[in-house]
Amino acid sequence: MHEYDEAVLRCFLENQGQLFPEDVAENMEEAEAFLEDSMAVVVNSPDEVEEYFEESGVDTEGSNVLEADEVFDIGDGRYLIVEA
Repeated sequence: MHEYDEAVLRCFLENQGQLFPEDVAENMEEAEAFLEDSMAVVVNSPDEVEEYFEESGVDTEGSNVLEADEVFDIGDGRYLIVEA
């Protein structure tokens, strides 16, 4: 089970519209439950975001993975990756 801190949950709540047409969570508890169910990952750097996609078999050549809809910039150097 993952643990998501307040910064991660707040980031997801505020930006979930970049990935989903409708909100999937309305509060911190719902956000945490959704992230746990979707096995969302928090990584510590842009390099780790790229590594995550490469390990998942996604071709990242010539693209900025930080601009992918699945990637949320937490704002403290970490990134949340949510696969829809």
